[in-house]
Amino acid sequence: MALNRDFVGRASAPSPPYEVSRVKIREFATALGDNNPIYRDKEAAQAAGHPDVIAPPTFPIVFSLAGGSILTDPELGLNFAMVVHGEQRFEYRRPIHVGDELVTVSTVTDIRSVGRNELITVRSDVSTTEGELVCTTYNTIVERGGAG
Repeated sequence: MALNRDFVGRASAPSPPYEVSRVKIREFATALGDNNPIYRDKEAAQAAGHPDVIAPPTFPIVFSLAGGSILTDPELGLNFAMVVHGEQRFEYRRPIHVGDELVTVSTVTDIRSVGRNELITVRSDVSTTEGELVCTTYNTIVERGGAG
C-alpha cells in the first residue's frame, strides 16, 4: 500500500531531550570500529579544541528518528517489516559533545514511488534544549514493495 502523501511537509513534535554521555559516544564509536581518541578521551578532545569528548559524525542516527517520530504514526502506513536503509547525510553547525541535551524535530520532506518501492525522506533538525541548532540529518527510508 502506498504511503500517505498527506504527510509531506508534516513535522513531529520535539522529541524528549537526549543527554549525550561519554558512555554512549564510546559505545557508538566501538560499534563503528573507530578508535579515534577524541571519541573516547577528554584530554585528547580538548587538545583538538573541543570542550569534551565529541561524537562521531553519524551519532545522531541513535536518537534523531526515535521518540515521537512521525514515522510511527499509523496513518502514514509505513510497514517497518519491509523497511531498509536508503541514504543518510548530516550537516553540522558544530560537533556534538558530552553534556549536550538535544531535541529533534523531524519533517517529512518527500514521499515517492520508485518501481515497486516507496521512498520517504525525513529531515531532522537537532538542537540543544536552549534552541541552538547543532545539526540537520537527512534520511531516506525504503519500504520494499509498498508501491506495487
